[in-house]
Amino acid sequence: MRAPCQTPLQQNLPSATGDYQQLRQRLALSELELPASGPAQGQFALKAPPAFVDRIKPGDADDPLLRQIWPAPEEEIEACGFVTDPVGDNAAITAPGLLQKYQGRALLIATSACAIHCRYCFRRHFPYGDHLTLDEDWAPALREITEDTSLNEIILSGGDPLTLSARRLQQLLDHLAAIPHLQRLRIHSRVPVVSPERITPDLETVLKSHPRPTVLVIHANHPAELDEAVHDTLWRLRRQGVTLLNQAVLLRGVNDCVETLQRLNERLFSCGVLPYYLHQLDPVAGAAHFAVDKARACALIKSLREHLPGYLVPRLVQELPGAAAKLPLID
Repeated sequence: MRAPCQTPLQQNLPSATGDYQQLRQRLALSELELPASGPAQGQFALKAPPAFVDRIKPGDADDPLLRQIWPAPEEEIEACGFVTDPVGDNAAITAPGLLQKYQGRALLIATSACAIHCRYCFRRHFPYGDHLTLDEDWAPALREITEDTSLNEIILSGGDPLTLSARRLQQLLDHLAAIPHLQRLRIHSRVPVVSPERITPDLETVLKSHPRPTVLVIHANHPAELDEAVHDTLWRLRRQGVTLLNQAVLLRGVNDCVETLQRLNERLFSCGVLPYYLHQLDPVAGAAHFAVDKARACALIKSLREHLPGYLVPRLVQELPGAAAKLPLID
């Protein structure tokens, strides 16, 4: 198993909590109350920025934010069907750092760095070191994008592209802006939620200056992630003309109840964000304890429709390796 490689660009990030024993002490929880897996920590290190950790309720070992980042002993259990490449990323690589699964769009791994390590991450075993150099040379991927005129949208992912410095992100966006057949830019990022102070005026200017319509897909799973700092940051991005969508993952013990999902989607809308996808958990090795079965997932969406207007109900989908699109699990 391989954790995301660490790059010099992570020095631009605020200091992050990386010691599970210190975090346990900070949250006033004993080892008995909050056991940890040493092997899980070694394979995929604990990492969470201070802004996210500050939202975790001390003394609550079942806090839904803590559950998303804690290296639990359950990660050591080998579960049938849970694998290191659950969505077929490796088979979709067309150039170093470039993946194409769907017609008309491709995903560029802008960096291996993340602001936070989510325990259910479908790329927690991705071999970043095989596809990105330490200085994150995008030239091969950009050549492929330039030559493939069937592409009209590029998705920046990672890692997390908003962990890049404003200067480096500007360089990448300038390269993409010079490719005439690209019509849209999409950025997938957890940074505005987990580390909102990272969205500086310089970074806002970079996003505003891109000449093509820009969509920012954030990732929030629980309403407690969306505090006032996140609210203000997201509205600043909206005022810059950035379209904001959210994709969440359905996680057992985090958001697998109607009330939580309702509050999440209502809170997202108050932050200027439309719910986009609710993902069925990708079966990545080490995350089986987060799984919610499909029947219950569909029942949750049906119930959510009774409580919310249609534009606040995300599409329940699953990604399958080799499929031409994400699979809706309910009409």
